[in-house]
Amino acid sequence: MKNINEILNHITNNPSYDKLNIFLEIKRFVNILPLKLKSGIKFVYIKNQTMHFVLTHQLFKVEFEHNKDTLKALLKMADIKDVSNFVFFVSNSVDNLIKKNSENIDKKYIEKSVGIFENRAKDEKIFKKFESIREIIKNSTNQGNI
Repeated sequence: MKNINEILNHITNNPSYDKLNIFLEIKRFVNILPLKLKSGIKFVYIKNQTMHFVLTHQLFKVEFEHNKDTLKALLKMADIKDVSNFVFFVSNSVDNLIKKNSENIDKKYIEKSVGIFENRAKDEKIFKKFESIREIIKNSTNQGNI
């Protein structure tokens, strides 16, 4: 009778699971990278014997270029045979900006004042301005209650 390890090894060695095995190898490789490099990776893929690193910022690209020898040594340790060189580029997507902008749109200011204050202005223009501010505050609190 086969044990579970033999069954799993047989399944993972099946050619139909090659892409899954490559994905797991890439994931293991990224996990053994130093933290300063790992934090800048958006995702990694292998195409035509080249490992492509999609990075989050331009400075990480410089850092990866500087540490190519480290990557090659770690590649040998990870035992990935199909990779001969590396390519680094920065994605031009604006995922974070879209998320930040949508958060800012959803947040609304809640008026804490109810418009009760004494208007001591002596000048008529200033007095009218304070009264218009009072009306704006009262209208905003009334709309917030609806």
